[in-house]
Amino acid sequence: MTIFAEPLTDAAFAAFGDVLAAGSSNPKMINQGKCKRYHNLANLDLSDGHAGVSIFSAEPRTLPYMLDLMERHPNGAQTFIPMSEHPFLVIVASDSGDTPVNIRAFISNGAQGINFHRNTWHGVLTPLHAPGLFAVVDLIGDRPNLEEHWFENPLRIEGSHL
Repeated sequence: MTIFAEPLTDAAFAAFGDVLAAGSSNPKMINQGKCKRYHNLANLDLSDGHAGVSIFSAEPRTLPYMLDLMERHPNGAQTFIPMSEHPFLVIVASDSGDTPVNIRAFISNGAQGINFHRNTWHGVLTPLHAPGLFAVVDLIGDRPNLEEHWFENPLRIEGSHL
């Protein structure tokens, strides 16, 4: 099975999470009118712990990409903010009986971050260019917050056919 990646937009991604980008809301002017604050772009829905900020350094991948693993976090949202202006691949799915279904793939425009809603199936961090550095905001706590689903037959993710 092949899935074609589509551009990452607020409307297309809404069922899975939030797109974080300057210009996606009415900014508040701060710092003596020298800075636009795009306020409250992500719902950090967390339980049994606290929000923590980490840095992830991931190896770049290439398209086509073979998807063999998806994961989700039942106790908290997870936010990825790229630290360079390079596109990255975002793979998400709906849930049916604790199994990812209706898989979709998106490619960011290089200036977007994403926030996965709590319990949303998603692919692993998939930068398409080096350096693959991301600031990540997610749940830090004592309870396990990771479920994985391995595909018996990997799915092929291609770039956009649009």
